[in-house]
Amino acid sequence: MTRTRPLLLCAAVSGFVTVALGAFGAHALGDTLSGRMLTVWQTGVQYQGLHTLALLAVGLLALRFPADRWITRSGWLMLAGILLFSGSLYLMALSGIRVLGLVTPFGGLCLLAGWATLAYAIYRLPS
Repeated sequence: MTRTRPLLLCAAVSGFVTVALGAFGAHALGDTLSGRMLTVWQTGVQYQGLHTLALLAVGLLALRFPADRWITRSGWLMLAGILLFSGSLYLMALSGIRVLGLVTPFGGLCLLAGWATLAYAIYRLPS
């Protein structure tokens, strides 16, 4: 359980943060950000929420198959993707510094790698 607990904890914290940032964007930023930057913020929230659920599923799958390191690797890749992808979008929306958008594709690549790694891990599971 020691390798899966951090993933499950990160999923729980990310779920909390997703709701908080979604509410913050809807209620506090609506009059502050341009329409384009508000859309950027909402994209960050959507991707974070989706991948938080995936991270939770990966953590639960890792509980079921604790010896499979590929499952936990996929979770860490998804967490890195959440931080880089959604984090860069949040910072870009708040700061207006568009160059932060250069980080976003690296987060997207981490998310893609997380899903691919998860697919590989599931493929390798015993029948």
